[in-house]
Amino acid sequence: MTEILTAAGPRPGPERALVVVAHPDDADFGAAGTVAALVGAGADVSYCLVTSGDAGSDHLPIDARELCELREREQTDAAAVLGVDDLVFLRHRDGYVESTLELRRAVAGVIRRTRPDLVICQSPERYYDRIFASHPDHLAAGTAALCAVYPDARNPRAFPELMADGLEPHTVREVWLMAHPEPDLWIDVTDTVDKKLGALAAHVSQTAHRDDLDTMVRGWLAATAQAGGLPAGRLAEAFKVVTTG
Repeated sequence: MTEILTAAGPRPGPERALVVVAHPDDADFGAAGTVAALVGAGADVSYCLVTSGDAGSDHLPIDARELCELREREQTDAAAVLGVDDLVFLRHRDGYVESTLELRRAVAGVIRRTRPDLVICQSPERYYDRIFASHPDHLAAGTAALCAVYPDARNPRAFPELMADGLEPHTVREVWLMAHPEPDLWIDVTDTVDKKLGALAAHVSQTAHRDDLDTMVRGWLAATAQAGGLPAGRLAEAFKVVTTG
């Protein structure tokens, strides 16, 4: 296992990571550069998508079922750009996500199957300076993911039906929260930004109409790098680290 570059210097990468998000494209807007860096460092990365984005493209004249199929294909193509081929779609209704026991059980099951050292998920705390990052589905998916990490996935008495299915308890060592108002980890994605942009471009229904996508994303990443104290010209994605092991 090699290292990934952060604002504080090189950091050992995990052997396995799981990204849990509400919608297709959430992982790519929030963490695709980091995912590419993790894969490049030798990590096995899996995705868990809570919804299939059936409420996310009101400009397309297709029904919700067709939109789900389209966005799942786009997310699968986007993940492939980064070297990720293990994706789980839970198919909850877009716009209606709540941190229910059902959702916690499902995410805990994915954690027990993939057995990650690291979970990357959305922040359950609203980010008032970037309100678009705090969609209600994002907040609920983040809450459910954290509950699944602790205590559900590690507790053999939680959801005994998972044990009956052969999914043994697993303790996640660390969680990185995307779009948190107080980040404390900045991952240098200067060398993986092209893969991030390629992954975002795969979400044709969401990004094809954006002529400024490249400029917009690079601007975000440059501002994030500056906030994290990286040298001028570097690009970064930011996270809040939660130690859970």
